[in-house]
Amino acid sequence: MAQQNTFDITSQIDASEVVNAINQAMKEVQNRFDFKGSKSNIEMEKQEALILTSDDEYRLNGLNDILQAKLVKRGVPLKGLTYGKIEQALGGTVRQRVDLQQGIPQDKAKEIVKFIKDSKLKVQASIQGDLVRVAGKDRDILQSVIAALRGQEFGIDMQFTNYRSN
Repeated sequence: MAQQNTFDITSQIDASEVVNAINQAMKEVQNRFDFKGSKSNIEMEKQEALILTSDDEYRLNGLNDILQAKLVKRGVPLKGLTYGKIEQALGGTVRQRVDLQQGIPQDKAKEIVKFIKDSKLKVQASIQGDLVRVAGKDRDILQSVIAALRGQEFGIDMQFTNYRSN
């Protein structure tokens, strides 16, 4: 039987790093002068979304900037965040939902598989749930697939994991 080498393309956000970034951001918000007396808060909802709440849109944008800076420092990709629209909340505050990307959406997975097939490299790409598995005989071909995918913009953060040589 021919030797098969494989790797997976995933898109995951480390929830523990997000929690650490939220804690750091809230600590900074409590110490900043422009947030004194405001009702600004960041909550995590079931490891799939963040809820940002503040007094007005200006403070909400400031809260978002602080959070993004902390996320970048912790190595969390900002491409994995999907922002909802700003809406009115109780008590004269505004709220925004930020969804955390876990897994590759089906339409993006199809786009990735199509790109790999159009590259004319001798590999097989298949969608398996929320990840894409790429298999080929030669490691060098798999490395060139990874390089080609890194050069292409799909609008999502991609990690290349589970590299196996059989």
